[in-house]
Amino acid sequence: MPNPTQVTRSRFEIEHDGQTSYLEFETDNQGWLTLWHTEVPEQLRGRGLALELVTTAFQYAKDHNLRVDVLCPVAKHILETHPEFQPLLRQR
Repeated sequence: MPNPTQVTRSRFEIEHDGQTSYLEFETDNQGWLTLWHTEVPEQLRGRGLALELVTTAFQYAKDHNLRVDVLCPVAKHILETHPEFQPLLRQR
């Protein structure tokens, strides 16, 4: 009997000026990291926090030999200017 896929949902967070920015993601036992959603409070936008969160997620995937599926529009946008993470992406 095959092992069922186990999914763990979590997020990377940055605390700044008493507010939390985060990137929600899932990992599974099949070797995938799925990036779901990035949220930066309006007062903190434009400071590079989304870039830091997405970069952290891709570095985590690289360090743990995970393939990445990007559903988050912010992460997709950041990938356009950071091609070094392209090898980690899910092949379609």
